[in-house]
Amino acid sequence: MYKKQLTWQKILCFAALAACGLMFVYSLGLSTDLYDGLFYALPEEAKLETAKINVPGAEVYYQIQPFNRALLNSSIVLLLLACLLFITSTHSRRRYYIGNAVSTFAFAGAGIGVSIWAHQQIELFKAKFLQMDFEAYLKYATRRKKSYIDSTFWFDAHYVVIAVMILVCVALAVNFFWKLHLMKLEKKLINEGKGVSA
Repeated sequence: MYKKQLTWQKILCFAALAACGLMFVYSLGLSTDLYDGLFYALPEEAKLETAKINVPGAEVYYQIQPFNRALLNSSIVLLLLACLLFITSTHSRRRYYIGNAVSTFAFAGAGIGVSIWAHQQIELFKAKFLQMDFEAYLKYATRRKKSYIDSTFWFDAHYVVIAVMILVCVALAVNFFWKLHLMKLEKKLINEGKGVSA
């Protein structure tokens, strides 16, 4: 049983790194479609929210930027916390100690927290995007011979990214309690062995 658990703890620690990498890549791609499709529809002054918007609702491109930067920074922090799992040898240690508990629950807590926050924000910006005047946008894009994008792919892709992150976080926590259970069983067997030999 210990051998199986040791295999799983290693897999889960690498899965944590992969989940962070996925969130990092997602944060880089989130506003790509918005940039390609909406940037030209906004005058430079729109950053100051003083100029006339060429396409009503296109300002969502500027509005999402602070969140996008925060999500990128959060994914980097999560990546560092995932590295802490390896620094504390959570991926290979036969017995867990306080450092393993701290690294496991710091990553799991932060991962779930960031996931909930990101989901709420992305749903908000998706709703704003869908409120855009797509008829005016299509006419503007056709006249300027520019890209027209009405796909919500990058908004919808967050379901996969967040599901992976939450799944890994929960699995790490379950693995931690599994490890504690096995450690107690091992201690019990050792104590029983000592009792028999005495």
